[in-house]
Amino acid sequence: MEALCHGGGIVQALNTHVYGNGSQTLVLAHGFGSDQTVWHFLIPFLACYFKVVVFDLVFSPNVDPKLYDPGRYDSNFGAYAETCCAFLIISKSIRLYIWATPCLPWLDIPQHNKIQWGLTRAQLDAFFNQIDQNFSNWVLSFAPIAVGVKDTSAIAEFENSLGRMTPKIAVTVARTVFLSDLRRIFATSCGAK
Repeated sequence: MEALCHGGGIVQALNTHVYGNGSQTLVLAHGFGSDQTVWHFLIPFLACYFKVVVFDLVFSPNVDPKLYDPGRYDSNFGAYAETCCAFLIISKSIRLYIWATPCLPWLDIPQHNKIQWGLTRAQLDAFFNQIDQNFSNWVLSFAPIAVGVKDTSAIAEFENSLGRMTPKIAVTVARTVFLSDLRRIFATSCGAK
C-alpha cells in the first residue's frame, strides 16, 4: 500500500468518487462487509448540499486483494486510519473536519470475560470459525442479522457485498473489529480515569 500511496494511485485503488459541488466536503466510509454503494440512496440528497466523497476501504471486495496486508491490518485500526489519511491527503482540495465524541456510554461496561459486543471469547471464536470453515453459509446466516430489518432487498444487497469479500480477508477484518476493545483509549481521550 505504501508504494501505491507514494505513486498517487491510492485514489484509483480505493475506487474514489466525488459527487456534488458544495463548499463543504463530506467523506463517507462504509463498514465491514460492504462497499461504497451502501450510500447510494443518500448520495443524491447529500450532493445537493455538499461535495460528497465515497471510497472503498482496503478490505472491500472492490479493492484488489493484493493491497490488503494481513500483517499490517490485523488488530490495527491505526493502519486503516493511515490508509485513509494517505487517501485524504492525496485527494486534492478536500477539507476534512473530524468531530468525535469519544465519551461513549458503554465505557463503564465491566471488562471481565466479555467483549463490548456482549459475547464471550469462546462465542467469538466460534463465530470466526464459521467464517473460516463455511464462508458461503456464514454470509447467508449473518447478513439478515447484520442488516437488522426484514428488508429482503437490503439483505440481498449486503449478502452480495459481503459474499464478494475474500474469505481470508473477511475473517481477519472480523477479528480486528470484534476483538478490538478501545474503551481505554476513548476513556483517556475523555479525561476519564
